[in-house]
Amino acid sequence: MTKMTTSELRAYRQICGADGMMMVVACDQRGAMRKLLASDPAAQAKIGAGELGQVKADIIAHLANEASCVLLDPVCALPHVVTEGVLARDTALLIGLDDSGWDAEEGTGYRLSKLVPGVTARRVRALGGTGAKLLVYLRPDLPAANGYNLGIIDACVADFAREDLLLVVEILTYQVEGEDAAEYGAQFPDLIVGCARMALDHGAKVLKLPYPGTEAACREISAMAGEVPWAVLSAGVDHETFLGQVETAVRAGASGVIAGRSLWKDCISLDPEVRRERLRTIATPRLRMIQEILRASRGETAQAA
Repeated sequence: MTKMTTSELRAYRQICGADGMMMVVACDQRGAMRKLLASDPAAQAKIGAGELGQVKADIIAHLANEASCVLLDPVCALPHVVTEGVLARDTALLIGLDDSGWDAEEGTGYRLSKLVPGVTARRVRALGGTGAKLLVYLRPDLPAANGYNLGIIDACVADFAREDLLLVVEILTYQVEGEDAAEYGAQFPDLIVGCARMALDHGAKVLKLPYPGTEAACREISAMAGEVPWAVLSAGVDHETFLGQVETAVRAGASGVIAGRSLWKDCISLDPEVRRERLRTIATPRLRMIQEILRASRGETAQAA
């Protein structure tokens, strides 16, 4: 099992709260965030990187600075949230390597993950990153679908190892063209377990995964990961649903949360006053609820030991 180096371990502890659990606010989205800010595709296209960057800056100032870490893209929000002092001194920074969306393999429709050009481990360090996050798509039951994306994992793991910089590997799975939705849903827990296994086999030291659907699947991931910590992502579900998922996941061995839209999807607006008020009065209390679940789970673990 791959272990973190001293430098990686130090960075990992920085993305965790005082309770030792990951509590990362994700706002590296671009296309998904534009869709929340405007319903019309033409209006979405008019939201430039600068305007999107200001939305992200407010998420940091009024929400993420209350967490242990924020996940940002290198396109809209950086470096100005660092250079202008928006990001608090004690809030760690993960930088997303992935570009918006994906490409489709010709003839099969398999998803090919995309990276932001020029964002290497050295660039992440230059932007002030504590570490980075890589997103790739996998279908563990379809070996032909994964070669390109596994190559991305291998290349990024090697790059970050050379720089001795923390890399969080996020794996998403997806429904292929013509696949029955019910059949896909039924095998989803096994797919997420399989995704975790593939990421571990390719050198991942910290995992970010969707909630796999059952506590049993969470426990299987935790047992397989061993000392490799994993965080559950929100995937845009409503806040109450996500609270239940977090409680189940951490009870079954997850090491925390990397959450975005479940916190702020109904709080952001192109009107800055509306946005800031909602982030303070709606999103921040949601964050506190998740933090309380994480603290309680840590206490239960200590008592069990």
